[in-house]
This record gives sequence, structure tokens and C-alpha cells, in this order.
Amino acid sequence: MAGLQHSVVIAAPPERVFDVVADVERWPERIPTVDSVERLDDGPLAVGSRTRLRQPRFSPVVWTVTELTAGKSFTWESKSPGVTVIAAHDVEPHADGSRLTLALTASGPLAGIGWLMTRSLIKRYVETEAASVKAAAEKD
Repeated sequence: MAGLQHSVVIAAPPERVFDVVADVERWPERIPTVDSVERLDDGPLAVGSRTRLRQPRFSPVVWTVTELTAGKSFTWESKSPGVTVIAAHDVEPHADGSRLTLALTASGPLAGIGWLMTRSLIKRYVETEAASVKAAAEKD
């Protein structure tokens, strides 16, 4: 299984950081690696919620929330032929505020070759997402 994990310390309370990361509809204005977000259902993010995400250099992907702990974490997954991608967004208290950990794993028969072709771009996107959430949580 291919994957990566990236953490950043944020000078804001965990509730604030989670609010920023879970507000996926505002990602395009906060995160430069997200072109557009379309929620495919109404209401707050919840298990079963679906979101279409468009990012530069990737085809649009529908993400489905599979786990959610209010104020702390959510995990969603996307499936395409031969690949399942799971992305986790975890916020925990830290002495300096909060620690945001983003983790991504890819599995399936085509995951290995796909990972080899996109690993550096995905790493840059995950790092940019973390830095952008940090900036938004510390600013607002």
C-alpha cells in the first residue's frame, strides 16, 4: 500500500483547526491546490457525505466520508478503476495549540504504478493543504 503522512503544529485551538479543515466548501479559497469543491448532499459533513473535488493535473474525484469524529477527525475515500484512495484529516491538542496530521493511502491493483507517477505531486499537495489550513486557522 502506497501512502504518506504529514503533520503541522498550528497556533489555534483544535476546535478552530477542525472547523477549517472540515469546511471543505471553502477549500478553493483557502487551499491553492483545490480548484473547486461541489458538495453532493446537504448539511454538515457527516459519514456518507459525498464531495466532488477538482485539483490541478487530476481528474475530478468524488470523496465519500467513511469516518467522522466531531471536532477531531474525518476520513474519506475515493474509488476509481483499480485504485482506492483514503485520506485522513486528524486534529489533536498540542502544547502550542493543535497538531494537524494529514495521511493518504492508495491501494488496489493500479495503486503502485499510479503512486510512482504522482507521488511527488501528491506530497506537495498534502504539504500545501496543511500549510493552508494552518494559515487560515491562525488568521481567523
